[in-house]
Amino acid sequence: MKVTDHIKKANGTTRFSFEILPPLKGQNITSIFDGIDPLMEFNPPFIDVTYHREEYVYKELENGLLEKKVVRKRPGTVGICAAIQNRYHVDAIPHILCGGFSKEDTENFLIDLGFLGIDNVMALRGDAVKSETYFKPEKDGHRYADELVGQISQLNQGLYLDEELQNNTPTNFCIGVAGYPEKHMEAPSLDSDIHFLKEKVKKGATYIVTQMFFDNTKFFQFVAKCRAAGITVPIIPGLKPIATKKQLNLIPHRFSLELPDDLIMEVVKCKDNHAVRQVGIEWCIEQSKELVAQGVPILHYYSMGKSDNIKAIAASVF
Repeated sequence: MKVTDHIKKANGTTRFSFEILPPLKGQNITSIFDGIDPLMEFNPPFIDVTYHREEYVYKELENGLLEKKVVRKRPGTVGICAAIQNRYHVDAIPHILCGGFSKEDTENFLIDLGFLGIDNVMALRGDAVKSETYFKPEKDGHRYADELVGQISQLNQGLYLDEELQNNTPTNFCIGVAGYPEKHMEAPSLDSDIHFLKEKVKKGATYIVTQMFFDNTKFFQFVAKCRAAGITVPIIPGLKPIATKKQLNLIPHRFSLELPDDLIMEVVKCKDNHAVRQVGIEWCIEQSKELVAQGVPILHYYSMGKSDNIKAIAASVF
């Protein structure tokens, strides 16, 4: 079922969903199931599975030259989605990126998803690899997420890259995209960021999931700006509870967002990360309750494979 249909079916009730990471290469899927099992009592209509593009490493050869090698640390997004749908009978939503994909790769990836009965995708540009200062698309790949959304929408109309194909079967993907309540780190302003978000919607995106935020006012202001700009699709807030002191510095730098002073001071007073984790849970519970009271369609949690704190939050909210 499409995400938009899940929202309609909920009839105004806020639903619970979450996002997971594929395991590191060499590990099996047991860790994924162990993280999902405790959260199934909250009846998620869907589970997101992130995609991690390749990275480059340089191996020194005996002759002193460097050999560039491509490594993929977290493969398996498509297989995990199929396993989730088979085991839990809920929709799994794979992330699909511009980075690391040519247009042909993208089309083949989407065809595989269609064969598996997966009809939701999250379309993202993706980040630059560690060896790059700025994002670089693949040769004959997409530079921006709106271009990727456009290709998926073309497939939904039965328009494939090979124009000579005949009797094409249209795909039927529901397309999600990312929104940034405090703007994307590369955007010059929030208004310009919303301008390009609207372009993604124009090209076929049917719902938005936001980057994490810790001040609900930022989310409410973002939604108001989106509506004023003519964006009418559902906007789903994404939440992540603070879990370690290190994240006080890491999260603002990595995701270009602000942490509220009250949250910062509560974390600073903690003697260890166990106490920090509890502060993060309590803060996220209060965020969640306020968002539910405002009628958000879904609360989406970035679990990153750790379900104990997400379960504690969900148990207090749902």
